[in-house]
Amino acid sequence: MQVSTRAIVLSKLKFKDNDLIVRCYTEQLGIVSFLIRGVFKSHKSNNKLAYFQLLSQLELNLVYKGNRSLQVIKDTKIGFLYNSLQSNVFKSSIVMFLSEALSSALKEEEQNETLYRYLETSLQWLDSQDDYANFHLLFLLNLTKYLGFYPDVSDIDYHYFDLSEGRFVETDYGRYTISGENITVLKRLLHITFEDLPDLKISSKQRQSFLNMILLYFELHLGSFSTPKSLQIFNQVFS
Repeated sequence: MQVSTRAIVLSKLKFKDNDLIVRCYTEQLGIVSFLIRGVFKSHKSNNKLAYFQLLSQLELNLVYKGNRSLQVIKDTKIGFLYNSLQSNVFKSSIVMFLSEALSSALKEEEQNETLYRYLETSLQWLDSQDDYANFHLLFLLNLTKYLGFYPDVSDIDYHYFDLSEGRFVETDYGRYTISGENITVLKRLLHITFEDLPDLKISSKQRQSFLNMILLYFELHLGSFSTPKSLQIFNQVFS
């Protein structure tokens, strides 16, 4: 089956001497993995290595066969050309971290255009911004809307949040109940958009604490999710 779709690169892995395995989140098919042959060998290849940088936005023409674990790309074009996302050292740290988190969180092999548009537009927003230190916090929180465990805000005035239940509660139930600065940041993020992020003033310590909390939230609600290995380096960059 011939398919034309937009796609966002989540991961890449060199295979043998000249080939590349690329995992993408596509608009039409959800998660799809591709085998790109000869990309390290041929300078004339249509599937240029530079296209497949982490979180690149592409337009793909492919031959899709449902019984294949690795699909074949016929043609690749840049769907959106970033200005700074992959060249700015701080933004590229965000790219590395988020691509790893998305690779762990996104498993579905089916179409979800709403989720795709969220990823596409939020990454384009990040590319255009100069004040983005808290982008990853709101990005991950909003991502839970599309994965089915966005916080229930019915009782948002309560002073505790139960990570395991995904709701605000009156009582501290122990290990997975948060309060203090983390719940303050959570409540603020639940009421803002990306455009409002420059108004969110928190310290690097608060940022790291909240990030650890939301990663735990993902682990509790997605059985296969694991904390990105790049977390330590990421925190050092934004400390």
